Amino acid sequence: MAPGQPAKIDLAVTPKDLLLSMFDAAVKAALPAVIVPNYLPKPPKGRTIVIGAGKASAAMAKAVEDHWQGPLEGVVVTRYGHAVACKHIEILESSHPVPDKNGEDAARKILAKVQGLTKDDLVIALISGGASALMPLPAGDLTLADKQAINKALLASGASIDEMNCVRKHLSAIKGGRLAAAAHPAEVVSLLISDVPGDDPSVIGSGPTVPDKTTFADALSIVRKYKIAEPKAAIDHLEKGAEESIKPGDKSLEGNVLEMIATPQLSLEAAAEVARKAGYTPLILGDAIEGEAREVARVMAGIARQVEKYGQPAKRPCVLLSGGETTVTVRGKGRGGRCAEFLLALAVALDGLPGVHAIAADTDGIDGSEDNAGAIALDDILARAAKLGVSAKAALADNDGYSFFSKLDSLVVTGPTLTNVNDFRAIIIS
Repeated sequence: MAPGQPAKIDLAVTPKDLLLSMFDAAVKAALPAVIVPNYLPKPPKGRTIVIGAGKASAAMAKAVEDHWQGPLEGVVVTRYGHAVACKHIEILESSHPVPDKNGEDAARKILAKVQGLTKDDLVIALISGGASALMPLPAGDLTLADKQAINKALLASGASIDEMNCVRKHLSAIKGGRLAAAAHPAEVVSLLISDVPGDDPSVIGSGPTVPDKTTFADALSIVRKYKIAEPKAAIDHLEKGAEESIKPGDKSLEGNVLEMIATPQLSLEAAAEVARKAGYTPLILGDAIEGEAREVARVMAGIARQVEKYGQPAKRPCVLLSGGETTVTVRGKGRGGRCAEFLLALAVALDGLPGVHAIAADTDGIDGSEDNAGAIALDDILARAAKLGVSAKAALADNDGYSFFSKLDSLVVTGPTLTNVNDFRAIIIS
């Protein structure tokens, strides 16, 4: 066998087992307990303040506590149900994806925690996916209700995560580098777990500790693109364009350090190794795939058919792996996140193609606002649905992927994983 070629397929591993094993490997590659200790800075002469926000931030805080030499204190906010008990760092919880009052209160606490620091002090900022919604602090005269309204509109519009976070930064008193600027002259070391296509640190959690290249004009063009005209106060704020976000080169951010400690690509590579050991050729198609979930599914189905029919871009048995963050333009009244939407559209496009099995799941353990990480669609999913009188096409038209896969006992339920490197997708072609 030539170097790099997969071994013979392990027939003891079922397609479902392999799909779940690859997802498990992807999640484990990004667990804070494993990765955070490798990036901790040296203790400072002065105080150590730990702040943070995101679905993984509480687990990150616990990892800091467990490996820190010396005193520390801090405040971190995570999503409801994602808390991890800490001794010295206060762990708060708030709502995601639509912000709430607890998130606003937490943001104020975090901002207050970095006030009055000196150059001898150190701030460790723990930022992961979800931070933007979990730490809302309205700018100017805006209210939480204003931010909630525009957040809901953006979520329903099909806007990309980059676009949503651009708008959020320009309606915020804490994002777009403002939190790090408030900590000046203390050194700020940001440990980031990426959940965004391209791993742009200014997009992760709307970049509270990193400089921002986007402008009010950019944010305004986004809301106009998606024809969002309410709430009026938020649109007016964008039109006035006062108090820009912190830009690259700003002296208040000099000397700060950014560390990207986990990314979608690293998780895809971990999954690829699982596939390889099971005898499948892994193809990583991309870690930053964006677009409408159902459109991305059609493309993936086309690639699967090309493999099945022509052995291109790889011969079967193989696994197509991808990550990134798709979007869903809500047209129906069903339930389900972008992973369920993608997988349902994939099943419809494949139309029962034999030997093709897939998983789509969010590495944070929560697909949208439901209780599942995602779902699995084996090659018999449509046949099984038909026997139950369930229509995949009707479910897709109603954005009802959750109900569809629930009826077929095909949901992937992990509970909060306490990390987040975006969506994980794997398609087995055997």
